[in-house]
Amino acid sequence: MLTQAPKMGAEITYLALAASILMGLGGACLFIFAVKRDYFHNLEEAKYHVFWPDIEELVEQSTEQTTDEHKG
Repeated sequence: MLTQAPKMGAEITYLALAASILMGLGGACLFIFAVKRDYFHNLEEAKYHVFWPDIEELVEQSTEQTTDEHKG
């Protein structure tokens, strides 16, 4: 009965070790794939794609306020 407990713990440890190695290799493969596909070419451009609608809205509001001030 006492010999089963350490063996079960060792099996779980080996399973966790194998899973972590596989996840590490998978992450490395994804990184290499992204580098080869040139996904990291221009990281700043993504920022402008995300925030461009907000910037356009602010510019439109600003121009509306400016034209209202000139009219009034």
